[in-house]
Amino acid sequence: MNENISQWLNIQVYNNSLLQWLLAVGITLLILFGALFIRYLFRRHIKRKLENSHSLFWPALHAALKKTRWLFLLIIALAFSSNTLDLPTRLDKTINHILVIAFIIQMGLWLSSMLRVSMDGYRQQQLEKHPSSVTTLNLLNFVGRMLIWCLVLLLALDNIGVNITALVAGLGVGGIAIALAMQTILGDLFSSLSIVLDKPFVIGDFLIVDELLGTVEYVGLKTTRLRSLSGEQLVFSNSDLLNSRIRNFGRMYERRVPFTIGVTYQTPRANLEIIPQIIRDAVDAQQNTRMDRSNFKAHGEFALLFESVYYVRVPDYNEYMNIQEAINLFIHRRFEEEGIEFSYPTQTLYLKRN
Repeated sequence: MNENISQWLNIQVYNNSLLQWLLAVGITLLILFGALFIRYLFRRHIKRKLENSHSLFWPALHAALKKTRWLFLLIIALAFSSNTLDLPTRLDKTINHILVIAFIIQMGLWLSSMLRVSMDGYRQQQLEKHPSSVTTLNLLNFVGRMLIWCLVLLLALDNIGVNITALVAGLGVGGIAIALAMQTILGDLFSSLSIVLDKPFVIGDFLIVDELLGTVEYVGLKTTRLRSLSGEQLVFSNSDLLNSRIRNFGRMYERRVPFTIGVTYQTPRANLEIIPQIIRDAVDAQQNTRMDRSNFKAHGEFALLFESVYYVRVPDYNEYMNIQEAINLFIHRRFEEEGIEFSYPTQTLYLKRN
């Protein structure tokens, strides 16, 4: 009985005994199920990480593991088990080519899924803060995935022996021609990406661009739109906007406010000495203010000039104007109480009798 089994196992099939074929099948199944089990353990571990982390790394890694195809694992198992067999050189090379192509495609699946999940997560984070950036992020996602699969295709063709040098050269020349024909559009596109990634301003910021001013309303692939104070919409191409000098009042953390007050030359010196303190009291009486200085600055042509500087701790313009109004009223009331007169343009003529 044992001799029959031994003879049966020694039967030659394509230059290998039946025992070698069974051993190769066993190795294939062992590697395949082992890899599937390891993938299962990794996915469970990453799921636990997902529950306790807000990072985009773990969702991207989880998506990549989900895209790990069992066919790819089977090809790896077959490639390893084929080393136990005596195969023709041509078949052995074919198996190696299949393994490399399968790995290239699997890499494309991994990178594409990681990019997609990362972009989706980042888009959800930006949706409430910067809704207009979603269109640009979608385009960036599409372009990135397209580049990944173009690279996968070129590597796969190169692996099977196709000369891709001429193809790459043709794509390069064609790409240069397209870039020259669309340089304005591409310039605006890259400027849009720069705005989204670098964030020199966001939706809701108040900008002054040269002589124009308004609130950012929309950031698109080609243009950025501002709503001016008078109500009309201002449209800038993204490249022109970034090439301009932009004053972003939306990033103002506090506002520096200098102002000058003039009093008459007839004001007594005792009153002149208390004017800086009156101004300090006016500023300190307001909320969200910080006093810097108040000084008797100069003897003007028709007034004694006091220069003061204070800071408003909030950037809101309406709040600043309300504070300035309250300060002016406070100073006016105290000047009335102290008998101090504001100056105005006057001339005094002295007539001499002979």
